[in-house]
Amino acid sequence: MSERPIAGFLVDVDGVLHIDGEPVPGAVEALRRLRALGIPFVLLTNTTIRTRRQLGELLRALGFPVQDDEIVTAGAATAAYLRARYPGEPCYLLVDGDVQEEFSGIPLVEDDSAAVVVFGGAGSPYTYERLNRAFRLLLRGAHFVAMHRNLVWERRDGPALDTGAFLLGLEAALGRQAHLVGKPSPDFFQAGLARLDLPAGRVAMIGDSLTADVLPARALGMTGILVRTGRFRPQDLEEGRPDVLLDSIAELPDWLARRAP
Repeated sequence: MSERPIAGFLVDVDGVLHIDGEPVPGAVEALRRLRALGIPFVLLTNTTIRTRRQLGELLRALGFPVQDDEIVTAGAATAAYLRARYPGEPCYLLVDGDVQEEFSGIPLVEDDSAAVVVFGGAGSPYTYERLNRAFRLLLRGAHFVAMHRNLVWERRDGPALDTGAFLLGLEAALGRQAHLVGKPSPDFFQAGLARLDLPAGRVAMIGDSLTADVLPARALGMTGILVRTGRFRPQDLEEGRPDVLLDSIAELPDWLARRAP
């Protein structure tokens, strides 16, 4: 177990704080205790079905003490990337959820004028017709951007295929890879660190995915805390080891108390 002093946390949302709108038992109290201790945290999430405002509203309705400016989403980061890298370029967007608010000012089109193809969270918009249109646009040279490349996400009714499952097929067919904006992109973690205004060595990342959350954070010098909720499966530990393994985020305050001098 790492004994580096922890001054702040980056916290995944889906599978760590809630599962499809159902709070993980003890998660609300864990964040409330962090708040009471004055320990800052930023929610770093590949969530693309909600804007930061919508996600903040949902979390507050569930009881979490979270402000919108403490949330960094892959959707918002992707919109910022498009504005900086492809200003004014028409974009073909595949995403399950209403993220129009985040993409304000970015031309969203449904025809062959698209110069950028963006993949967000998978769901009902991922029809054969829309995927094939995206494929043809990319064949013609459109830029290829992905909000994240999660293979699976956890719903109340069980696991569901996510964006990465479709990206793998498209990348194989195209012979090129999408530019990744969300986790496990180092830039996305750096955005969370910048919001905390702390060096990586003083921060711990809490996630339910070893490959998307914990190992990339450790590579940047953070402490990696893996929880056994959400996407976690015991066989995940064959791919590497976290610094800390907890049954859920509910155990975090007690873990912090045990580390206190």
